[in-house]
Amino acid sequence: MRLYFVALQFLTIIPLPFRLRWEENDLGRSMAFFPLAGLTIGGLLAGVDFLLTPHLPRPVADLLLVAILAGVTGALHHDGLADVCDGLAARGPRERFLAVMKDSRIGAVGVVGLVLGLLLKYQALLAMPPEFKRQALFFFPAVARFAQVQMTVGARRAREDGLGAACIAGAGVTQFVVAGAVTLAAAYLLFEFKGIACCAVLYVFTWGLKVWSHRRLGGVTGDVIGCASELNEVVCLLIIVGMHRM
Repeated sequence: MRLYFVALQFLTIIPLPFRLRWEENDLGRSMAFFPLAGLTIGGLLAGVDFLLTPHLPRPVADLLLVAILAGVTGALHHDGLADVCDGLAARGPRERFLAVMKDSRIGAVGVVGLVLGLLLKYQALLAMPPEFKRQALFFFPAVARFAQVQMTVGARRAREDGLGAACIAGAGVTQFVVAGAVTLAAAYLLFEFKGIACCAVLYVFTWGLKVWSHRRLGGVTGDVIGCASELNEVVCLLIIVGMHRM
């Protein structure tokens, strides 16, 4: 379970009541437990929703859920989404794209991408049928964390340093298989075969992002992985809403 806590400590700001010992390549190896950490985040959201629903209007409660998700993750992946949007706006060669993403400042396009991502997530939650909302709250953080594993395993490093390189160094087929099994099991338990179908669509979507990143940047970076995670959260929620409106 030590690697689960490594994953939880990396993906969230939740304090642990004990000191955690890290070893070389632990971050990559802990990716096997990323979807489980995502389910933990989802459980927190579902619990908060249970407490808020009787006391607040639905729009206010759903906006608080989006804010809590950003807060509990330290907005780590939101930063990746904004940086990739800024890199796309730079319209230069690979080196220019990587330099823009590494810049700690955020540009206008990054702000627009970040705001649109948050608004889409909020509107998707607001449109979610009440009978499926808690299942969706458990599911979408988990499947987005599996997307991080998918983006990492077998990828090339666009940079030799950074979080992306650290994840790639320790993640392999074992992490991918374990993370995939946890994600599919959660998908079936929460949404049955519709959940499996949702995972399949997101897998193809993430594969496309990974191919694009390799062609454009020569590999993946931590920002690209974070961006893929944010996009998977949005797309997952939109798929669930769409499936239950058909």
